[in-house]
Amino acid sequence: MRPNRAIILASLLVVATHANAERTTRYFDLVNATYDSVTSLAVAPAGSDAFRDIEFDAPLHGGVTSTTVEIPDGDCQRDIRVAFNDGRVLLYAGINVCRYDRLRLTPRDGRQG
Repeated sequence: MRPNRAIILASLLVVATHANAERTTRYFDLVNATYDSVTSLAVAPAGSDAFRDIEFDAPLHGGVTSTTVEIPDGDCQRDIRVAFNDGRVLLYAGINVCRYDRLRLTPRDGRQG
């Protein structure tokens, strides 16, 4: 019976290790190089409306400031929604958060001209 227990235990360890490998905590830097403060940030699977708000302590002021946030578990392709204190809301669609760990907001984002 001992060999069977060892095989079962080894199988459970492989399954648990695989499950943990799927749930990787991803950190993402948001760099605000705009003139406006970012008041909210939300992330959704690409192409969906299932946005989840990501909390940060205070508005992210403009002028090249940054914060690091934790991205919720899920697929690599995400849509990122950013709201500014002037009411503008921008959608950055199809960001690969597995490959890229930073989004830099620039003064031209969402502006015409």
